[in-house]
Amino acid sequence: MITMSARTALITGGTSGFGKATAELLHSRGYRVAVTGQRPEGVARARAELPEDVLVLPADARSLAETDKVVSEVGARFGSLTTLFLNAGVSRPMTLATADEAAYDEVFSVNTKGQFFTLAKALPLLTEGASVIVTVGIGATRSLTGNSVTAGSHGAFLGMIPTLALELAPRRIRINAISPGFTDTPMCQRTRTAPAGRTSDRRVDGLPTAGWADNRTPG
Repeated sequence: MITMSARTALITGGTSGFGKATAELLHSRGYRVAVTGQRPEGVARARAELPEDVLVLPADARSLAETDKVVSEVGARFGSLTTLFLNAGVSRPMTLATADEAAYDEVFSVNTKGQFFTLAKALPLLTEGASVIVTVGIGATRSLTGNSVTAGSHGAFLGMIPTLALELAPRRIRINAISPGFTDTPMCQRTRTAPAGRTSDRRVDGLPTAGWADNRTPG
């Protein structure tokens, strides 16, 4: 049986938004936590704001070499993982008329390739009965103007999950996707300013709720 002190978590994209809030929550519940982030300013802020014993690592999810380094450092610090939260992601609003090849490649490299290979490389660290959680943007199952590329990248990984579940089942490792709605995170704040990203505001305006969710709302 896993004891409270033995619970460990790696959260990619964990220096802001959902990832950072999850790191704080798990740490408060006794987990040993490691997070990754790509933006230097985000990494520095996380190191200043998260508890001192949270391991904060700079990493670009597109780089398999950097993923190898993360897995090596987490393995050296924790020995094993009971939770892997694949939360790294980017959103680049674009339409067919404004499509950009470099942005397209970046989105799929992070949201699909990066997620897949992080799981593959972290697999040896996962304990029997571990949990893998994947953040999949709401656009994977809902139409949003200007979101086809980001939606496609998340949809591609979402399509892998049933088969990955079969591969992980012999070790009783669970894999599940979560698909948050419109939430006020730093990434959403950046995409909302793009012309193709303003659809989100229009969608939220039509909801019978208080508007954008707070990423710190307990789940």
